[in-house]
Amino acid sequence: MRLVQVTIPAGMRETVLDALDEKGIDYVVTDETSGRKYTGVVYFPLPDNAVEPVLDYLQELGLKEQSYTVVVDAETVVSRQFEELQEEYSTDDTDEERISRQELHTEADEMTPTFPVYVAMTLISAIVATAGLLLDSPAVVVGSMVIAPLIGPALAASVGTVTDDDEMFWEGIKYQAFGLGLAIGGAAIFAWLLKTTNVVPPGIDLSSIGEISERFTPDLLLLVVALGAGVAGVLALSTGISVALVGVMIAAALIPPAAAAGIAIAWGLPLPAVGATVLVLVNAVSVNLAGVLTLWYTGYRPRNWFDTDDAHRKMLRNVAAFLVIVLVLSLFLGSVTLSTYQTSVFQQEIRSDIEDTLDQPEYDRFTLLDVQSSIGEDVTYEQGSIVGVNQQITHVTITIGYENDPDKETLADTLYERINDGTEQEVSVEVRFIEVERR
Repeated sequence: MRLVQVTIPAGMRETVLDALDEKGIDYVVTDETSGRKYTGVVYFPLPDNAVEPVLDYLQELGLKEQSYTVVVDAETVVSRQFEELQEEYSTDDTDEERISRQELHTEADEMTPTFPVYVAMTLISAIVATAGLLLDSPAVVVGSMVIAPLIGPALAASVGTVTDDDEMFWEGIKYQAFGLGLAIGGAAIFAWLLKTTNVVPPGIDLSSIGEISERFTPDLLLLVVALGAGVAGVLALSTGISVALVGVMIAAALIPPAAAAGIAIAWGLPLPAVGATVLVLVNAVSVNLAGVLTLWYTGYRPRNWFDTDDAHRKMLRNVAAFLVIVLVLSLFLGSVTLSTYQTSVFQQEIRSDIEDTLDQPEYDRFTLLDVQSSIGEDVTYEQGSIVGVNQQITHVTITIGYENDPDKETLADTLYERINDGTEQEVSVEVRFIEVERR
């Protein structure tokens, strides 16, 4: 519930009080003696979802720029008339809990910090995320998400779109674009310093670091994180719930991929840099898209009824632009997902071929110990109906134990032929033999 304080301009005292009586709203009026153009101040409690329609009604009666309004939280209201008002505005959906458009606009505006603070917090977040990725530490990566200030601009852009506030929309978009660019650039510079000063060995295999490899080859399912973060962020904001935890979720979709893109740039890896950057962009646009659609679905509209059609057109234009960007970038994510799936299938087939070969009687003195695969680019593997392009297996290392000095060369040739049966480009095979003593 909310306590609303409205100053009454000269000549409108009777109009305002009659309107509140008509709505069945309890109120208290005090005389204004400051000598300005106000004759009084009226205080009245309202359910959360009644604030917007009541204030809109008062504005339609002429209470516009001539007055100012303050809305604050109210813990308890003991009044039979207020209980009747709650029943009148009660609903079975989220409308009963959502805050007014006026409060929503203020909350979204205040969530974006001042520019110097935004720059500092974004840089710190990107640097911490870079360190966490290189350390392969999920705890440090989560810590970087907590301090990231990205939720404010993301929600501001969504609110600006739905309420037809072009200034808020473009400010949110500019903050997001600058912040993500700053995060990638800051992560790249920090990673390059770590590399050149040998704090991190230059020859380190980044693909072996789990926190980094999953963002070098982004999966289409990661879109769910961004879309869910956008919806949850808007619902938290519009219902007056703390958005701190939701802010972590939005940062999870943006900061670690931005840091991974910076690391790839510092190590001179163009394809991983592109993959991580695309993930950052598609997640950012998805958060905005989900936010706009959720706000419109929950019933938020511009202040003036005559502005609704114009806002509707602008919203459709922005949604269409967001959808096009998401679909185009999702094609890349889809190709990576398909490539990853095909690579996994090929790895399973390779292991199956090796095991089938070793099950033959002539190779009963051999035991499979390990299989490792190396991924390359622009290799096509075709097996039945599976055709994969890009990031396919180019080298296989097989470790095999043996007893009693069998014919190792014949087995190596057999494995090479078996693995390369059906590939359009040769896959090199390295077989390592380890003598095994059984007791």
